[in-house]
Amino acid sequence: MTDTTFPTPGLRSTLRHLWQDQRVWLASTLILAALAVFDASQAADSALFAGTALLNTAPFLILSIAIAAWSNATGADNLIAKAFTGAPLLMIGLGALAGGISPFCSCGVIPLIAALLAMGVPLSAVMAFWLASPIMDPSMFVLTAGVLDLEFAVAKTLAALGLGVFGGTVVHLMMKSGAFADPLRDGIGNGGCGGAKIRAPKPVVWRFWADPDRRAKFGKTALTTTLFLAKWLTLAFILESLMLAWIPAETVAAVLGGEGLMPIVIATLVGVPAYLNGYAALPLVGGLIEQGMAPGAGMAFLVAGGVTSIPAAMSVWALARPQVFAVYIGLSLIGAFASGLLFQLWTQVA
Repeated sequence: MTDTTFPTPGLRSTLRHLWQDQRVWLASTLILAALAVFDASQAADSALFAGTALLNTAPFLILSIAIAAWSNATGADNLIAKAFTGAPLLMIGLGALAGGISPFCSCGVIPLIAALLAMGVPLSAVMAFWLASPIMDPSMFVLTAGVLDLEFAVAKTLAALGLGVFGGTVVHLMMKSGAFADPLRDGIGNGGCGGAKIRAPKPVVWRFWADPDRRAKFGKTALTTTLFLAKWLTLAFILESLMLAWIPAETVAAVLGGEGLMPIVIATLVGVPAYLNGYAALPLVGGLIEQGMAPGAGMAFLVAGGVTSIPAAMSVWALARPQVFAVYIGLSLIGAFASGLLFQLWTQVA
């Protein structure tokens, strides 16, 4: 007689809670384990890629984590939240501008985004920052001007600002109709336009280290934010490594070749799954333009790929509810196509 043993109720409950609490880490572990079985070299490459990427982004992440923990411990987040209240259209413009000139990558800005939404900053202003940030930063501007040309770099900067303002305005109009009352996922802050930080402000204590409770709050926030970032970014970089390994650049080049309106449409759609990264994509686009690809298609590919790159998209998915994520992707596609079309018209007129 076969003795079939099923997990006890206590064990099932433990496994269920383990999956609910640690499913992101488990997903990363399962992916690497599967790779180790079927492609050991790729497993090693993916683990190395993820570790290197985490180290490269560490300065931005540490600074962002420190800012989030400091604002929580001192109570300065109350001042930040109040600074973003009133004049929504002005806040949208400032959010887009800050995103366009910010040196933070899409990964490093995650704690700031989470803190702003949790403090009750309107999603419209945060969305403007969120959309503009992955497209352009000072180092990207310099590299774009060097690899492509100054005109392209300026146009890409304007595309970042325009997409931020457009996206923030659309979200603002949707919010006026009652949408996105609570944009954050359960367990991540206290989001919404009327967050608790604004409803019940507390005095700011700048010398937080003199208060044991505030020191503890600083450490707890820093640890929580670090663990949150580590699990999502590890998974994001593992997936990005597989995309780089399994989608050759030659395939992307073949799909994006040609001129006219259709390459802009294709570039917008292909930019979502096939994007390399902001820096690696520039030489590819430069080479394609030299071979006769429409400049507008190159712009659409860079804008769509930047906003929907795996780290950028997963940061939105990790923090926000699915409907916010869907709007984020939709706005990025519309904005990328519009940016490519306008840039193509400009190059034909100029």
